[in-house]
Amino acid sequence: MTKKLNILIVDDAKIMRVSLNKSIKSIGHNVVAESGDGESSITAYQKYKPDLVTMDITMQDMNGITALKKIKEINPDVNVIMITSHGDEPMVMNALKLGAKGYILKPITPEKLRESINKIFPVLENEIVD
Repeated sequence: MTKKLNILIVDDAKIMRVSLNKSIKSIGHNVVAESGDGESSITAYQKYKPDLVTMDITMQDMNGITALKKIKEINPDVNVIMITSHGDEPMVMNALKLGAKGYILKPITPEKLRESINKIFPVLENEIVD
């Protein structure tokens, strides 16, 4: 049995949000909301209570680390996968120490996304849908 997760996408780049949205849907999950910055991600998290958040690390105004901390204050058990570029390793390590459940290096593929999701939700059986 496959459970569809409700996922919140947080990334300041519209093209990344579009790409993640497509990848998430291709592996059979739902995108409940998208956010372009850390501050609105907190509001969206409270409103939609998603099963999973994909969080860009480097964003203007409030970065993904700060947003992660604030969302963890709302729900200490939140499932967050950090999205990062090469060169952000110290920030990734910090995010993992703060409670992120994993990370994905850009460029994102449906396979990388499915693998990261399955580490957090090992009972899911995701198949890529064309």
